[in-house]
Amino acid sequence: MEKMAERYFELKRQREAIEREMAALRCGMLAWCGERKQTEAEAGGYKVKIVTQTRREYNDDKLLAALPDPALWRLAASADAAKIAGLLRLKVLTEEMIRGTYTEKQVQLLHVEKL
Repeated sequence: MEKMAERYFELKRQREAIEREMAALRCGMLAWCGERKQTEAEAGGYKVKIVTQTRREYNDDKLLAALPDPALWRLAASADAAKIAGLLRLKVLTEEMIRGTYTEKQVQLLHVEKL
């Protein structure tokens, strides 16, 4: 058990170091592409692509006030964007019902593929 715990701890530290390095590389690639106003680039056998996505961040209080039925709030459970998107797809909620309960945030996703 001791060896397994030791190895687990070691791997966890390595993962944290790798995640920090990946975050720094991501920032560098986003900055490089941003300076050149590019969303795609090829370098040394790799393709780098930046995709901008719009995400909604819901406000619990505004959402609760906007929902006419407390049962709808129980379905949403909290301002979880995935649950709310599902309720919109099922037409349990409408865009008009939730208008003004969220802010939109632009998120840049980085895709790196080997050619």
